Amino acid sequence: MLLHTHIHLKRRMLRVTESKLPVRSTWRISYFPTCLVTCDLTRSSVFRYAKMSSQTMENMKSNVECSEELPLSSSYETAMEALSSLITRQKRGDRSSVGGKYGKLDRMLMYLKILGLEEKIAGLKIIHVAGTKGKGSTCTFCEAILRECGFRTGLFISPHLIDVRERIRLDGLDISEEKFLVHFWDCWNQLKEKVTNDLPMPPLFQFLTILAFKIFTWEEVDVAIIEVGLGGTNDSTNVIKEPIVCGIASLGMDHMETLGDTLGKIASHKAGIFKHQIPAFTVPQLSEAMDVLQQRAHELEVPLEVAAPLDHKQLKGLKLGLSGDHQFINAGLAVSLCKCWLQSTGNWEKLLKNANQEDDLMEAFLRGLSTARLSGRAQIVYDTPLKSYNVSEVIESSFGDLIFYLDGAHSPESMDACARWFSNAVKGSRNSPSSSFVKVENRVNGYIHHKKENTEESNKISKQILLFNCMEVRDPHILLPQLVRTCASSGTCFSKALFVPSISTYNKVTSGDSIIQSDISVRNFSWQFNLQRIWEKIIDNKADVVVDESSKMDKFHPLNLPPYEFLYDDGSSSNPANKSLSFSAVMPSLPLTIRWLRDCVKENPSLRLQVLVTGSLHLVGDVLKLLRSHGFSLNPGLAILNIPYVEQGRGMLYL
Repeated sequence: MLLHTHIHLKRRMLRVTESKLPVRSTWRISYFPTCLVTCDLTRSSVFRYAKMSSQTMENMKSNVECSEELPLSSSYETAMEALSSLITRQKRGDRSSVGGKYGKLDRMLMYLKILGLEEKIAGLKIIHVAGTKGKGSTCTFCEAILRECGFRTGLFISPHLIDVRERIRLDGLDISEEKFLVHFWDCWNQLKEKVTNDLPMPPLFQFLTILAFKIFTWEEVDVAIIEVGLGGTNDSTNVIKEPIVCGIASLGMDHMETLGDTLGKIASHKAGIFKHQIPAFTVPQLSEAMDVLQQRAHELEVPLEVAAPLDHKQLKGLKLGLSGDHQFINAGLAVSLCKCWLQSTGNWEKLLKNANQEDDLMEAFLRGLSTARLSGRAQIVYDTPLKSYNVSEVIESSFGDLIFYLDGAHSPESMDACARWFSNAVKGSRNSPSSSFVKVENRVNGYIHHKKENTEESNKISKQILLFNCMEVRDPHILLPQLVRTCASSGTCFSKALFVPSISTYNKVTSGDSIIQSDISVRNFSWQFNLQRIWEKIIDNKADVVVDESSKMDKFHPLNLPPYEFLYDDGSSSNPANKSLSFSAVMPSLPLTIRWLRDCVKENPSLRLQVLVTGSLHLVGDVLKLLRSHGFSLNPGLAILNIPYVEQGRGMLYL
């Protein structure tokens, strides 16, 4: 859905009838709500959303006064700077430096009281989901299902990949900048006025959690789907006292520095979201985790059920909107959570009248499961070059194919799932036309109407490339072998591996439109060389391979990229005598890497590069941001506009 707006910011005072908001920058806002034409535009829920949004916006419009214009973007960047000031840790694993005498949840309750949200939150009909992996996908499925059932939905998930607004969705869409700013500065100023030594400003995740609660209560959503940030017991979202239903997705070994070093300890934290006699669902778990969940459920008289993975036959020929076999587990959990929510809120029997029988999935469920979208998880992006910025259609080029397979896997279990998905996706591409292009038929007011046309099959040489980075708190000695083993068991082998530093920093929140920094003069590449050393040992299948890292780093120049031929050979020409590394390369920056890959397929039209981007959601977000930014020069003096399109499940959308 595309919301057309006309917005000017003012340098005065924002006045809303509910409260006076003294802010640094304020607005005159005019709204023109419209519906975005996507794959299915005729559903009643879309028009219902447009109607409700129109009413809400009209109320907001009538209550806003201002003057003196200021660009919206500058105020949004100011908000991002303010958010960045709330980051209390320089990197994961550091202890939070939040002061004061109150605990996290006590602070949360005090913040909510300051904003007058305590009673309002109690009125939200919430689905609360924890888990090690799959909780974000489960929440996304839940949101799509209930939206297709005709309900106004609010979704809070983390982390974001490109823009912080991704964390807060209304009716399946990231909250708009204008709405975000209205609620952001309202929260910010009210809390700032109450700051004391004992009650400092909330850290980043706490603030965003509070902001989501405020937005969902203001928007009067029918259902709020809330994903736990970390753990459960002490998570900021655990101020929810009476959710409608709780869910626990798959559990595994992650965040052990905070949650404990055994599966049982981790499960205990996750079970902390259980509430007395509130129904809960989980997925099949290892016995060590399941025993803990069942014990906690027994103590709180929680009716805990194990949701069976969805059977593909139940989809009646459709495909899940989120790719990967592991998504059938998450989809099964989402179906159980949604059924329970509908039953507990008195809506199940109304919807059941339109179903053939109770065991079948209703049409609304099928639509939700097949159209759910979540960036950076089993996502495929085709990098499609255009000839210039002002073209009206694509002329078939002589370029090779550049396809990005993005998955933010960063634990052993998720890396295994990522490898299986990538292998299946690569196999599937071998059976489909190897070359395709997109014709842009019209471009009006930001819309891109398009259709995909297949060209004749050509003999392209496919190369599987790994683009990898992970946080230093992760263990690449586990992640990389897991990836290689699982891919190899499916017959997929990587020709090359590229190790890159991420662009994103842990101590700064940026917007989707912020400038991408490419300064590499002072970057430390020691971690990337460590990853390369581990990779070379895996590929050589020898534990005694010695790599002189100091020598490699001394010779490394950040402006020197590998020759294009580096991707063409299979590594068999390596020289054991001088231990040259022919299976991998450390790349100086991500922007240069993307441009270099584009140059490679430009120089060799017979080449198809299938690039798996994994190891970190930060890396995946950086790649998506670069691909969306367009405008890389493939030749000096010649600007080429690239408009990637995205495939998740069966749908393809432009970034």
